[in-house]
Amino acid sequence: MAAVDNKRQLKIKTGVVKRLSKELVMYEKEVTDGEAKLVQMKESGQDAYDIKKYTEVVAESRAMVPDCRNRLKKAVQDLDILLEDTSLSEAEEYKAAQEIRETVTV
Repeated sequence: MAAVDNKRQLKIKTGVVKRLSKELVMYEKEVTDGEAKLVQMKESGQDAYDIKKYTEVVAESRAMVPDCRNRLKKAVQDLDILLEDTSLSEAEEYKAAQEIRETVTV
């Protein structure tokens, strides 16, 4: 029964790490794209109100990057703890978790 629970936890934690790593990449891309758009907006002389509002949007995205990075770090630590149990090393879930762990850097 414990092996089934550990397999399930591995699958869940692997999914969390995968989702958070994608989320982090998207927030970082959103910040980069947003900053570029802000520069373009300022150069083209768009309305000051629009620039101000878009600056707030970029600031929100920028604030999400460290938050998301911290959540990812915690999720990776949780996954590492589960991967220490090598009794499941032959399970498909364990191998998938190993692959994800190798690709994600915190």
